[in-house]
Amino acid sequence: MENRRASNIVITGFSGTGKSLVAQEVARRLEWDFIDTDGEIVRQAKKPIEEIFKSDGEEKFRELEREVVKKACLKSRRVIAIGGGAIVDPRNRACLAQKGFIVCLEAKPETIYRRLFKEASEGAEIRPLLKSPDPLERIRQLKAQRQPHYDNVDRVVKTDDLTIEEVAREVVKSWKLLHRSAPRNDKKGVRNDRKTARGKSEKTACWVETATQRYPIIVGYGLLDELGEKAKKAALSPVVVVISDENVWRLYGGRVKRVLKEAGLTVHSLVVPPGEKTKSLDVAQVIYDFMIQKRVERDDLLIALGGGMVGDLAGFVAATYLRGIPWLQVPTSLVAMVDASIGGKVGVNHPEGKNLIGAFYQPSLVLADTQALATLPERELTSGWAEVVKYGLIMDRELFEFLEDNVSRLVKLEPEAVSKAVRRSAFLKAEVVSQDEKERGQRTILNYGHTIAHGLEAATHYRRFLHGEAVAIGMMGAAKLSQRRGILSAAVVKRQRSLLKKLRLPTAFGNISWDKIAQAMEVDKKTRAGKIRWVLLEDIGRTIVQSDVPLKDVLAVLEELGQ
Repeated sequence: MENRRASNIVITGFSGTGKSLVAQEVARRLEWDFIDTDGEIVRQAKKPIEEIFKSDGEEKFRELEREVVKKACLKSRRVIAIGGGAIVDPRNRACLAQKGFIVCLEAKPETIYRRLFKEASEGAEIRPLLKSPDPLERIRQLKAQRQPHYDNVDRVVKTDDLTIEEVAREVVKSWKLLHRSAPRNDKKGVRNDRKTARGKSEKTACWVETATQRYPIIVGYGLLDELGEKAKKAALSPVVVVISDENVWRLYGGRVKRVLKEAGLTVHSLVVPPGEKTKSLDVAQVIYDFMIQKRVERDDLLIALGGGMVGDLAGFVAATYLRGIPWLQVPTSLVAMVDASIGGKVGVNHPEGKNLIGAFYQPSLVLADTQALATLPERELTSGWAEVVKYGLIMDRELFEFLEDNVSRLVKLEPEAVSKAVRRSAFLKAEVVSQDEKERGQRTILNYGHTIAHGLEAATHYRRFLHGEAVAIGMMGAAKLSQRRGILSAAVVKRQRSLLKKLRLPTAFGNISWDKIAQAMEVDKKTRAGKIRWVLLEDIGRTIVQSDVPLKDVLAVLEELGQ
């Protein structure tokens, strides 16, 4: 539904998903009116729903339901809980969508069965349509019939493992962020270019839409000045915690604190050492201690200001502190803007491997200020181009050719060329993440070059290579492995190497023990059933995943890369 000017919140979903209780809690938090359409039907008919079905029939019940829904929609600032079948009626949908931000509470049939029949044992009414010799199967059937309507809403919240308070918090957070007009992705990945109040150029590059969250990726020049207002809109409370590293904070800390405070927010900040070694459980513990000391609560907002390391670390803390608090990504490095900040992969490193401890936890917003790229050290900026090249290689021949044709403009950070590359890369990452949030299918292709890269980083204790440098070498290894397997031409391998070199990225690792790299690769998180899933290239823009790559081929490629 393209409904983004809502003045009401509508809670729908199957029986047993907690609609009424969640709607009451949302209304309490927003200080709005609450109405339960089923309860209103009972009040008007002066008899229980079961009795209406028995004496008057389902059609009479649906007629009463339409009348109650229509009246409920006449006013604003209401949280409306509707019956599980109300959304199926097109007249109800049209009425509710006119002014309503519609949220569906989702749960597995087994969860619904357990909840409903636990309530029944405690004296609650079982809905007439669920009375059956096999109620679980009836739930499955009826839910499947309604699922297309449940899916066609503004937001879906899965409630199986959440409390009423946690679900309500997700609903309020979604409404605050998304109830305003917000375009979806187009084929080019860029919509709604506009000027902000301060005259800065702002571009919503795309939207990430997963089963757990929907959020925009905003790319523009000078956007840090807009962070205060955007954080205020996304926050459920006026308290924010900013996590950054020493290098980034020295450049942008004062400015960020100022714009947040100007927006009326209370700001707590914690600065950590730069570098991959900081991304550890020990440093996460330091952040937990800080947040507990500051009495940070579940509705407070965490902001990750920095590169990929800060985003991974702060996101991991956001995902685990109080079982999850809202957070924003404000990437300041190129690799973070086009890759690390998008998709909700958060975590910390273990001595045995990179990102072995983590979670999938989506932010509420990604705000990428391309002006920040001008302050990056040259090596760190160069490192980021590896991820951009990766998107072209695995998904988008047009992007790859654009990079080949515009190397000099990109190296010089010409705004137009850089903005195009960043927006397109963000769009491609968002498209994959939206289809495969937890890396069970298509998202695996984003690991092109990362198997060797992560092994290389672990073998050198994260000290020798920046992440993008390791990825560049890893992509050369994956391309050589693809060629050795007979699926990729030598010409494409040559083009890949040429582009990486023109962007000043490494294509070999030199004198490092192959055994250490191979050992680190074995514990990489991309293994399945003890086998590494290799993302290989068939052509520019086309990949294949293989788990039967012989060890001798891998070692031969590592030998080449070490020369």
